[in-house]
Amino acid sequence: MGEGVGVERVRNMDLTIPRLGPAKVHSPLRISTEADDHDSSFVPDDDRVLYDATLRGCQKCRAEEPESLPLSFERAGPRKFIYFDPSKTRVGIVTCGGLCPGINNVIRALVMELHYHYGVSRIHGFRFGFAGLVPEAGHDVLDLDPVVVKDIHHDGGTILGSSRGPQDPESMVDALDRMGISILFTIGGDGTLRGAQRIQEEISKRGLKISIIGIPKTIDNDVQLVKKTFGFETAFSIAIDAIRAAHVEAAGALHGIGMVKLMGRHSGYIAATAALAEPDVNCVLIPEVPFSLKGKKGLIPWLKDRLLTRGHAVIVVAEGAGQDLLLSDKESFDASGNVRLEDVGLYLKDRISQVLKSQQIEHSLKYIDPSYLIRSAPANPNDSLFCATLDLNAVHAGMSGCTGILVGLWHNVFTHVPLGEATSGRKLVDPKGELWRSVLETTGQPTSWT
Repeated sequence: MGEGVGVERVRNMDLTIPRLGPAKVHSPLRISTEADDHDSSFVPDDDRVLYDATLRGCQKCRAEEPESLPLSFERAGPRKFIYFDPSKTRVGIVTCGGLCPGINNVIRALVMELHYHYGVSRIHGFRFGFAGLVPEAGHDVLDLDPVVVKDIHHDGGTILGSSRGPQDPESMVDALDRMGISILFTIGGDGTLRGAQRIQEEISKRGLKISIIGIPKTIDNDVQLVKKTFGFETAFSIAIDAIRAAHVEAAGALHGIGMVKLMGRHSGYIAATAALAEPDVNCVLIPEVPFSLKGKKGLIPWLKDRLLTRGHAVIVVAEGAGQDLLLSDKESFDASGNVRLEDVGLYLKDRISQVLKSQQIEHSLKYIDPSYLIRSAPANPNDSLFCATLDLNAVHAGMSGCTGILVGLWHNVFTHVPLGEATSGRKLVDPKGELWRSVLETTGQPTSWT
């Protein structure tokens, strides 16, 4: 069972994939039509990927609903028949939200697959997020072809630009209809996917034949029903360099403390994973696990004991951790409607230094925040490979007439996930799950701070 999805939520989950209509156009892809052929083959629509692949999960499902199939995702991949005629298809691509490694890889792979394998020649990039879909913003549309995108995967960021903030779904659908867009690929995280769902709902209301395909992008890796999002692996790989630097600084000073703040507004996946990959970390603080500063089980008493017995400490803190300690009288929001977080890293740096200084404990605290170095980096080889395969499946989904979905990864198989289910919650680190248990065993930190 995936982290962050409750039992009751699973029981009520509907993983049915919407389609624009019957697929009657022969696919132009030159691959095998035989399921047992050694070459790659077309994927039938009834090919499924189990939600819970354990034997116990299958047995439980059979016991509770013997007449029903176990909960499963539709498998992604090329279809023998597609919905759109490539010669008449016009495609749009939009990137939204914060920057993330791999966005240019995604744009490039989409264009190359559409152009060379499906024969789609009219591909347009909407500039600066969903704002590029509303006339009032005045952003030009960028025509995309293999020449334009051939080298962009070497660079971080996005060739299309990005922005935050909701736009009017009616105005955006007006633009798609006016331009004759057949498929819109939306590249972004939770907020972008919610926006894509609103666009799809408006399209359905009007009875238009426009496919909306989401490609999940978030450094935080917090999209529900998706095992991994692109950019995540590059992010924690770069975070490791910051942790190593923090460890060198901490170990080289009397009572040295190295503190690294990483991304993770609501989910601590980067902090947890980076700490496992670089096991010099002695303490990980994430949003899912509350902590206190003082008291018998507080962070500062633990840190003081660690410094006096071991000489140094390395702390990794996710940006959304400990926000209850920094509550301000007035909440402010960014353009996407997210609550602006207080800087927990600087807060901890100041509070720890104040307490240790008041207790006359000599120390050296070095604070590192590599967030923008991570966000702007190009994708590493593994993420580049993941982006390429993810995008191929996104194009297959769009051309086959799927809509209102994102392409995800589950049990190392690419799947179709309805946007409504993917945006119904957020994937969180389970404090009782295997990932967090591994962090506790690796760092040796207390199992509870309260």
